[in-house]
Amino acid sequence: MSKIIYTKTDEAPALATVSLLPIIKAFSKSSGIKFQTRDISLSSRILATFNDFLGSKTKYENDLEFLSKLVKDPDANIIKLPNISASIPQLKKAINELQNQGFNIPNYPDKASDDKELIVKSIYDKIKGSAVNPVLREGNSDRRVPPAIKNYIKSNPHKLGSWSSKSKTHVSSMSKGDFRNNETSLTSDKHELLNIYHYNNEGKKTILKENITVHKDAIIDCSYLSIKELYKFLNEEIEKCKNENLLFSLHLKASMMKVSDPIIFGHVLKVFFKRFISNNSKILNDININFNSGLSNFYENINSISEEEKEILIDEINIDFENGPKLAMVDSEKNITNFHIPSDVIIDASMPAMIKSSGKMWNKNGELEDTKAIIPDSSYSSIYQATIDFCKKNGAFEPATMGTVQNVGLMAKKAEEYGSHDKTFEIKENGKVCVESKDGKILFTHIVSTGDIWRMCLVRNEAIKDWIKLAINRAKSTGFPTVFWLDKDRSHDKQLIKVVEDELGKINTSELNIQILSPYKATLFSLKEIKKGNNVISVSGNVLRDYLTDLFPILELGTSAKMLSIVPLMNGGKLFETGAGGSAPKHVQQLIKENHLRWDSLGEFLAISVALEDIGKNNRNSLKLSECLNKAIEKLLINGKSPSRKVGEIDNRGSHFYLALYWAEFLSNQTDCLDLKNQFKDIYKSLSEKENNIIDEINSIQGTKVDLNGYFNTDDERTKEVMRPSSTFNSIIDNI
Repeated sequence: MSKIIYTKTDEAPALATVSLLPIIKAFSKSSGIKFQTRDISLSSRILATFNDFLGSKTKYENDLEFLSKLVKDPDANIIKLPNISASIPQLKKAINELQNQGFNIPNYPDKASDDKELIVKSIYDKIKGSAVNPVLREGNSDRRVPPAIKNYIKSNPHKLGSWSSKSKTHVSSMSKGDFRNNETSLTSDKHELLNIYHYNNEGKKTILKENITVHKDAIIDCSYLSIKELYKFLNEEIEKCKNENLLFSLHLKASMMKVSDPIIFGHVLKVFFKRFISNNSKILNDININFNSGLSNFYENINSISEEEKEILIDEINIDFENGPKLAMVDSEKNITNFHIPSDVIIDASMPAMIKSSGKMWNKNGELEDTKAIIPDSSYSSIYQATIDFCKKNGAFEPATMGTVQNVGLMAKKAEEYGSHDKTFEIKENGKVCVESKDGKILFTHIVSTGDIWRMCLVRNEAIKDWIKLAINRAKSTGFPTVFWLDKDRSHDKQLIKVVEDELGKINTSELNIQILSPYKATLFSLKEIKKGNNVISVSGNVLRDYLTDLFPILELGTSAKMLSIVPLMNGGKLFETGAGGSAPKHVQQLIKENHLRWDSLGEFLAISVALEDIGKNNRNSLKLSECLNKAIEKLLINGKSPSRKVGEIDNRGSHFYLALYWAEFLSNQTDCLDLKNQFKDIYKSLSEKENNIIDEINSIQGTKVDLNGYFNTDDERTKEVMRPSSTFNSIIDNI
């Protein structure tokens, strides 16, 4: 029996799973393939972590821990759906929901007052942010647009906003004092343990972190962001924004960069509302306002004071709103700004969306306006400025004719910035941070000030070489120009370039077009090529991998959810990642309000297909299931059976029905595997004959509110009722 692990995650992908997985299990079980679920949702990770607090005989299995071992198995075959990378507000909401459901778990302490709270906080801090992806990604990333999707887009292109050369939209980043400009890096000459210490100006030593394992030939980079320079930058840009009459928008990734970016987010608010905070510091402190959690924290916490005090504070903060630059909005109708919730605006999704909309964002009146995009750290901001510059000069892209940018991403072994969380610190007092070996050798020293954000990142040599090998193989198999996005003027990238050049020197590259370009130049090169209809492979580090696999697909396809994402695991197994979950909360909101789920499971379909194909190396039926599924996906797209945004029309559940219908059709018509043909001819007949009845059962329940008895931890039976509303369809599937 071959086994595929299918992950249960959160929000819209989790709801869609309840509808889709029974179909997949039914179609594959006769071929000796078992789909097994593992729950890595935020709620399950909380409960598994706090088993000792629950006081019940029921123990929640730590499925993430299980999968962290499985990804090292050569036979691993895992389909990983998008999950919540929880910000603190999201984490607190999940905790509150679980407590209301009767789970005896502790609150998240913003400020730990004793040893017990310190322990609780440290446990929760391991759950928040991107706690899943770095654990499961024991390999590097291969992301590309499948041919079926590309062909469909050529015939059914989405619309991009037009660009004007007079657009005032631009990116603003720090020119000094940020992570990029303060970075120092080296390649380790031996396997050793390192310690990170802080020394104040009186020489007092504080342990930040000890016994960090560093392998031989690993690249280490250390840097810090100066809060003094950040404040100077923000004050200048706020004034410029007012003078230029632009929308002010902040673009960070507080979900993935769970230590640094929430702190930066908080500082932006402190500068923007400095008059308000200065005038009301005592009461804001008394009601525990934490600007790192966004304005939503302020509006929630003021409910604890009198109506009179509340009105005064609202009037006061509104003065700063009126006197400051106009803010970009997340939801104009609900008056939710770019500042409300750190996880509302995620840079890799928000910047491409802005570029897609002619370089504009929404103002408070629900109108699109030119924008100043604030990206404090300059490490990768140039890719967005390059794209804006290109669009101003050349106009918007034509999805029907543009080429594609594939990506090979370095992410194995918690590579680079996404592995920095446990080595990132907010500096408590002036002094210096030193990285020291066990024998007392000082490898790095940074003079730091109170409030500065210091971090260390690592990337192991075997991960780098695997990444380069994957890139070379893609270059050979496609013949596409292949670009390593590395900046010779950046300390970390210099170290990577040495390894890349050394590995390329070992092979004959005369017939390959492989270049090393800075992110800005690489962006312009890629944009020029795809404008002409050509294809390019981008080879990038971990954060850039994230940014690029949203930027180009959103321009090309309208969404990054239609990308095929394969992670060849370094020990031989495979991890198949599906889509992007950035819009998942809005999809859930619509379901609750209207019983219509517009989540598109296309990413899941594609992942299932390649997972079956992988098993097909030793299972003829599995290969045929994959082939027929690919044909079904293409027919589904051509026939317009993807979910509609509009209630009463086809949604996620209807889309799953048509996938099953077309899949059964192609299985019943093929002649290579007669057992599958014979099994599915009657199934196809039943599905085909009852199509109208099934679709009516699925669509007729739309338009009314539903209650899932939870958001982060929904009731299983209630969710099943909602997501499998057609008794006719269920009967056919459950009897296969």
